[in-house]
Amino acid sequence: MVADFQDLYREEYQGIEDNIQFTVESADMPSILIPEEIQDGLINAIEGCQNGVISMLNDFPGTVEFSSNLAVVKSENGLIEVKILVRSSSESRKAALCSSLESVFALAGAKVEYGGSYNGWQPNINSPILNTMTATYQELFDKTPAINVIHAGLECGIIQGIYPAMDMISFGPDLEFPHSPDERIHIPSVEKTWKFLLATLERI
Repeated sequence: MVADFQDLYREEYQGIEDNIQFTVESADMPSILIPEEIQDGLINAIEGCQNGVISMLNDFPGTVEFSSNLAVVKSENGLIEVKILVRSSSESRKAALCSSLESVFALAGAKVEYGGSYNGWQPNINSPILNTMTATYQELFDKTPAINVIHAGLECGIIQGIYPAMDMISFGPDLEFPHSPDERIHIPSVEKTWKFLLATLERI
């Protein structure tokens, strides 16, 4: 059975994840077993849980709009804990996805709690500050800036949750390996960012 699954996954993930290996070894019977009905409910909930990219942005092709990440499943001290991270630029769609996930786990008899939420930041392709800064960058550096929408949590979402009508943009110097011990900044890009900021402020 192990060999059959190994062959199946090697074929399906060929060129993506090569040399997949499945192994099996004997293990002692644990002193405590999760009751079968709870096992079944947990497995069904995990199988039914939406995980991965849910939708893409229409105005920015190739950019994720909202997603769900089934991050942690663990059993410890008589408690089974499942942690899911939901990200979305749309608050209404995030709420709908959270409700769907809650329903799946509630049907399995789980208690669902929400925590650590922050507002999504809905991108605006017609943003006045975006148009101003694009023109400023072209004039200052004689090239078109790279404009990106990223699927990540930013302070802009928190600010927009308090001031929903505020027009905003996020920009900065070039970073490598952010949020890690190896994070570093490209020093010349700091001066470039500063000049860009001053030129933008003069225009607005």
